[in-house]
Amino acid sequence: MSFITGVGLTAYGRHEGCSSLDLMSKAAALAIADAGLKRAEIDGVLCGYSTVSPHIMLATVFAEHFGIKPVYAHAVQVGGATGLAMAMLAHQLVEAGVAKHVLAVGGENRLTGQSRDASIQALAQVGHPDYEVPLGPTIPAYYGLVASRYMHEFGVTQEDLAEFAVLMRKHALTHRGAQFREAISVADVMASKPVALPLKLLDCCPVSDGGAAFVVSRETTSEISVRVRGCAQAHTHQHVTAAPPLSELGAEIAVARAKQAARVAISDVRYAAFYDSFTITLAMLLEDLGLAGRGEAASRARSGYFSRHGEMPLNTHGGLLSYGHCGVGGAMAHLVETQLQMTGRAADRQVRDASLALLHGDGGVLSSHVTMFLERVR
Repeated sequence: MSFITGVGLTAYGRHEGCSSLDLMSKAAALAIADAGLKRAEIDGVLCGYSTVSPHIMLATVFAEHFGIKPVYAHAVQVGGATGLAMAMLAHQLVEAGVAKHVLAVGGENRLTGQSRDASIQALAQVGHPDYEVPLGPTIPAYYGLVASRYMHEFGVTQEDLAEFAVLMRKHALTHRGAQFREAISVADVMASKPVALPLKLLDCCPVSDGGAAFVVSRETTSEISVRVRGCAQAHTHQHVTAAPPLSELGAEIAVARAKQAARVAISDVRYAAFYDSFTITLAMLLEDLGLAGRGEAASRARSGYFSRHGEMPLNTHGGLLSYGHCGVGGAMAHLVETQLQMTGRAADRQVRDASLALLHGDGGVLSSHVTMFLERVR
């Protein structure tokens, strides 16, 4: 058994003069204080990676920078699934008695710490070094290929995908930490410049500075703890040229394993937090994870099903598409928001019921998947 006992999150956007380690430290300090702990009580540290400051030993570099001496330190790298992979590893570590309080932290000054071209070049390396990277595709290009296939198979339109950008922006409007807080419409998405057709600029998450952290503990430390009910992973491929058919991607495998571990059904879920690097990512994951039928996620979004006051509130902070994306810390904001919702601390974003939450992270090009169920303790 393990609990998410504290969370910390910076605003996302532009943080001039802050390094990745600075942003990570800010989020970590907030999470530890939220858990009611002292730095000296943290005996495990998990970090992801930073494209801006690619330390070979980031976990121990951070520990030194932050002033702690953990008994366990490790870095995890599975792309956008890294945040939830760290949560799963922390869960297993405290269950096994390796550590009592594990701090998971991620952050980057990806917006101000490197040029746009450097960021694009670094992220493009997710492609196959022989068969993909030499042809010059970017991350949006890979997802554009996936979107084209998905639209062809299920009759979904660009306007349908745009619904998710509109929804995420609507949710970000009342969060002071969101990078984008101006309302947009489907027409605005369609009018934004093409990035990798069929994806337009507003179909894509931004590049951000920011940091996020959470503490996973063996026992509750306060009344704001939530329990990890069950989690699982699936890794079907790494490169898009080796991807299986759309109906056989890892999200379905991971959620099936997680449901078995947690002993819950999708019908039990009251809140959802899914990775949304692109509108196509969110559309596909909602269907793969059982919250909509094939090709039907967009119509559900249009009807208000996934809105803050809908039947299944989704990414109420605005997600990657509007809160922002700072690398590993980007998706960790989903877990932070979920914990706040489950403990009644989401202010004017608060949903009616977040007693059981479903979270999912996606890394690579729908390559690595981590699914997690969280349960309210009280």
